[in-house]
Amino acid sequence: MTGRRSAAPADAAKRAVATAAAGLVADGMVVGLGSGSTAELMVAALGERVRDGLRLAGAVPTSERTAAAARARGIPLTTLDAHPVVDLTLDGADEVAAGTLDLIKGLGGALLREKIVAAASRLLVVMVDESKLVDRLGRRTPVPVEAVPFAWPVVAAALQRLGARAVRRRVGADGTPFVTDEGNAIADADFGAIADPGRLERDIRLVTGVIDCGLFVGRTGLLLVGGADGVRRVTPA
Repeated sequence: MTGRRSAAPADAAKRAVATAAAGLVADGMVVGLGSGSTAELMVAALGERVRDGLRLAGAVPTSERTAAAARARGIPLTTLDAHPVVDLTLDGADEVAAGTLDLIKGLGGALLREKIVAAASRLLVVMVDESKLVDRLGRRTPVPVEAVPFAWPVVAAALQRLGARAVRRRVGADGTPFVTDEGNAIADADFGAIADPGRLERDIRLVTGVIDCGLFVGRTGLLLVGGADGVRRVTPA
């Protein structure tokens, strides 16, 4: 019962922030659809708006799971080939640095597509509940690093030299290596509290075999935070 009581406010906050984010979408927009539990609630809310008459130019999903959810809700999908500029992307985060709005993303394994769509967007809107706010990234969450599977030993050694305790993500009782939608591996790299996320992001991306990492530095245009007092909007300083 204790777990249910504690989960209920967080669930309500996620639903409120997802609904608020979906409300930002206007007719004719190309919308990026993020991945994760809050993004799934946003897709549901956006689907309701589409059923009520909202007309989108199309939505670009950041994962196969999000694509399936959008189709089920009647949201028209498109691609970056058809629309290389995205008006608005709505996505969640695993950690948000309260002072800078820098992010850690990718615990769901979709960081590469999430970062590509964010880079193509005029505005990245990030949806979180208050539990995701931290004073410094990395205190609670490892940095997911997407890498070519063949390069795993090289990537693991390089991440350790950068100061991380890195483990390859595995799933299931048999410990099967996790595979992304693009067929890549994920390393969860625990750096502890990160003093300079921008520098660390650059250093990780320079490692041979790394495709990208879950540090999103300087990308957030608007943060929506759900809490007991409703949804508040935060913009970069």
